[in-house]
Amino acid sequence: MAVIKPFRGMRYNTLKAGAISKLCCPPYDIISEQQRFDYISENEYNIIRLELPKDGSDPYATAADILKMWKDKGILINEEKPAIYIYEEEFSAYNTRKSIKGIIARVKLEEFSKGIILPHEFTLSKAKEDRMNLMKATNCNFSQIYALYMDRNHTTLATIDEQSGCAPELEFTDNDNVTHRLWIVTDKDIISKLISDFADRKLYIADGHHRYETALNYRNYCRNNGISKVGDAQDYQMIYLVDMEHPGLVVFPTHRLVRNLSDFNKEKVLDGCRKYFDVTEKHGTSDMESELAELYKKGKKAFGFYCGNNKWYLLVLNNTEIMKDMLPKMSRASQQLDVTVLHTLILEKIFGIDRENMANQVNLTYTKFFSEAISAVDSGDFQCSFVLNPTRVTEIRDVAAAGEKMPQKSTYFYPKMITGMVMNDLGVD
Repeated sequence: MAVIKPFRGMRYNTLKAGAISKLCCPPYDIISEQQRFDYISENEYNIIRLELPKDGSDPYATAADILKMWKDKGILINEEKPAIYIYEEEFSAYNTRKSIKGIIARVKLEEFSKGIILPHEFTLSKAKEDRMNLMKATNCNFSQIYALYMDRNHTTLATIDEQSGCAPELEFTDNDNVTHRLWIVTDKDIISKLISDFADRKLYIADGHHRYETALNYRNYCRNNGISKVGDAQDYQMIYLVDMEHPGLVVFPTHRLVRNLSDFNKEKVLDGCRKYFDVTEKHGTSDMESELAELYKKGKKAFGFYCGNNKWYLLVLNNTEIMKDMLPKMSRASQQLDVTVLHTLILEKIFGIDRENMANQVNLTYTKFFSEAISAVDSGDFQCSFVLNPTRVTEIRDVAAAGEKMPQKSTYFYPKMITGMVMNDLGVD
């Protein structure tokens, strides 16, 4: 099953580079150009210059040059001993302070067909091309993939908690009030124990599908071009591994926003919905999330349909068995996903937004913020929005185990991992 191993992580020498809080950044795909500029202005060694290169006529080559320069200057250094890293994020969600803790290790890349590492969402080729160019230029992973594992007895988590009982090597709180902590485990006995824990486990990718598929492509590219051979570092990817039943695991919903439909008609949409949903008109959006949450607890498939003027419609699926008829070739796990119900019965059947349209975001876009799902319609930028409940972690597991994938933007694991605390230099064993 899953093969993990320690590695000599590449980390900042903060004595030369400055405070770790000024060197890290959020995931590259949620950073605006202004934010990128601000990070660099605050500290020229910020990891964003490597993770999201945009300088020069060939930004990827520029990133490679910067990486070499930082190594030569001792800004970035490799761990003296192979290590597995414990990473914790303490954060606020649903008016509660929580924390989630897992390990960062090198994980052997496996094709999805082997059933050892499983995806749950579809990916876009453009994002994979960008990450491939960066890996070719730098031979590094600057950010981690996020994966879940099943451990009914929580033996690994017990080891993690025991090994992180001391003060962390690195700690800081970012602008979103998320506190990041990193511990470095080099004890060979502890590492061997962690390695053996994963010998009979599957991994479920939570976040980073593009980067995982890119890592597979890069491994094959390196083998085909004589850059690496079987067993070399290119066969592994840096992955953050978290217990699927960790009490701090939080998945936010991703709401849908609809725009630029030439024949949009609210009443026509509601008439179409009444065939499958119980429709209730509501006034005032302040209780929308809580009403949906109550139905979520009862296992109902429910959505908020908003068209503006502080009025919305509660849509509750009245017969879940209809999905068997609509998608007979899909597993029950996929049929019963909220996003599958919404996409199949409303976005595709009523709006006529097909999957290619969704993938290219022609008439559909996404937000994790409830407030934006409302304000974007009120401003006139969008014609309507659909507010969803979150996907359950067990649903992610079941869809992946069935060998299927969810629609894009089905999950939003919170918080996102910070980039820059530890990196994977594939040129170092």
